[in-house]
Amino acid sequence: MAAGSGSHPERSPSGSTLVAAVIGDPIAHSLSPRIHNAAFASLGLDWVYVALPVGAGHVTAAVEGARALGVRGLSVTMPHKESVLGALDGLTSTAADLGAVNCILRAPHDDALLLGDNTDGAGFLRGLRSDLDVEVAGLHCVVLGAGGAGRAVVHALGAAGAASVVVVNRNAERASIAAALAGPVGESLSADDADSLHDAVAGADLLVNATPVGMAGASHGSSAATPIPTSLIRPDLVVSELVYHPARTPLMDAALAVGAPTANGLSMLVHQAAVAFEHWTGAAAPLDAMFAALRSAAV
Repeated sequence: MAAGSGSHPERSPSGSTLVAAVIGDPIAHSLSPRIHNAAFASLGLDWVYVALPVGAGHVTAAVEGARALGVRGLSVTMPHKESVLGALDGLTSTAADLGAVNCILRAPHDDALLLGDNTDGAGFLRGLRSDLDVEVAGLHCVVLGAGGAGRAVVHALGAAGAASVVVVNRNAERASIAAALAGPVGESLSADDADSLHDAVAGADLLVNATPVGMAGASHGSSAATPIPTSLIRPDLVVSELVYHPARTPLMDAALAVGAPTANGLSMLVHQAAVAFEHWTGAAAPLDAMFAALRSAAV
């Protein structure tokens, strides 16, 4: 299917339409169909992207069904990012390091084989570059949180040449496991160690919030809270917020109040999808169309 340029009218699916999908549970809230279908329409590609609910315990059957049906690509979300590994024929080095997959593609050398990748880290780096013109090589970084998104960011920062990556988490073991993903530049500390946290942020060039603190409807504390004391934020600290709902979090407000560069997680969401899109189609992702689709969804 040849990629066009500019804007194209949406196609009606036909017998030759290629299919991609996202699997997870729950899945009805997913913005991925909106993002990817806008991208397909923008390039005039005869593709469609759908959301498929797949319950826990059924991911292997779902992947085998997608293989048999000729589905060209899958996005993978909770609760399957780890359990899907055993259903695949291979992993990229990033997915293998993280032990988690969010994108499944057909192997370039053998269309019958399904490979797992994790595009979150690449999406984070692309978004950081796009929003804030930041290259992480040589930077001292602090990452708050050691969940799936946090681990992907830590891995990406280490691979991109960060000078140091300090992972902060209330669970010291989780922080240590995540920090190891950055390689020799990874360090960990407890979120309850106020003095060490102060020193780490004071020496940082980049602060990344990979916790749910500040998220609308967050279960961890108040949506009006910040993950660190706002007194630690200074004008020369780049503040990257992975939360994108609300579009401006209290952490971002604190950064803006002192003139610190800051951005939310919307670019990471779009750019990780763009990497998957490029895996599947071989075409450069139409970022303007993908961002416009999210704006129309009032994210």
